[in-house]
Amino acid sequence: MATTAYSGASSMAAAVCGPRLPKTKYSRCSVLPSLPPRSIAPSFPTSFRYFPEARRLSLHQVRASSSEETPSTVEVGEVFSDLKEKWDAVENKSTVLLYGGGAIVAVWLSSTVVGAINSVPLLPKIMELVGLGYTGWFVYRYLLFKSSRKELASDIESLKKKIAGTE
Repeated sequence: MATTAYSGASSMAAAVCGPRLPKTKYSRCSVLPSLPPRSIAPSFPTSFRYFPEARRLSLHQVRASSSEETPSTVEVGEVFSDLKEKWDAVENKSTVLLYGGGAIVAVWLSSTVVGAINSVPLLPKIMELVGLGYTGWFVYRYLLFKSSRKELASDIESLKKKIAGTE
């Protein structure tokens, strides 16, 4: 019985795969032809191959500039001398160092909390939905209508004045 089952299976394999061929390094049992080898094409996107004007347009360079008359280059020496002057003007250096260290610890702690939240299976997707909902609310509340955009601009200006200490 076992020999008839084996002979039946081998005859079925011969029917599917064709006649038994000598074993090679790679034996195939497929009626489909093999795919042609991949041609080595340039790494340009297809739009560059079929549309020559796209290649020509990509050669244009755009430079953004402001309308103010400010120098566009800042020297490193100027930055360091300016920082040194401001550091010398600070009265409570220990307080500044304490706040800076606290800020670094706060960033590290928040990174740790976000990593822990990210490891919970469903919580990152819920947080993404909360963020998407808040973004939608913010756009509706502050950016959609002209009057609310003006209100947002005035809130930002008042916050800038509070931070700068000019209010």
